[in-house]
Amino acid sequence: MTSLYDLAPRSADGAPYPLAQHRGKVLLIVNTASKCGFTPQYEGLEALWRRHRADGLVVLGFPCNQFGAQEPGDSEEISRFCSLTYDVSFPLMAKVAVNGPETDPVFGYLKSEKKGLLGTAGIKWNFTKFLVGRDGRVIGRYPPQTKPADLEGEIAKALAEPGP
Repeated sequence: MTSLYDLAPRSADGAPYPLAQHRGKVLLIVNTASKCGFTPQYEGLEALWRRHRADGLVVLGFPCNQFGAQEPGDSEEISRFCSLTYDVSFPLMAKVAVNGPETDPVFGYLKSEKKGLLGTAGIKWNFTKFLVGRDGRVIGRYPPQTKPADLEGEIAKALAEPGP
């Protein structure tokens, strides 16, 4: 693997979702959960998506059930919840593992590029966010407590950078 764009996770409907389709865009990739204290961040993620998608931002949600079993539903239930509760329109992927032997390759790549606090690779909880620049480089890794609105400046800066 040479870049994030070589990967094709599964979308919520199970179809391959090649990340190469977003080459030259800014990506905000988040591991999500529907029954978490941070779940209201869906609203902020959707606001970022709506405000900046015309400028080249793509928000990608990756549901994960590894933290407190806070994402127990299947893809259909997760998509319905996100749509009805938070009016989510950004792309949602199939449920993934972000840690351990079953780690989705997208999160394996992201964690190898940007370590967490004290240099740890493991993701600590739901709603960890990764910002990827237009050139495919991982710009930042943000903990669950970082609200989507707090990323506005970093996103604007990334969007201002020229593409590949």
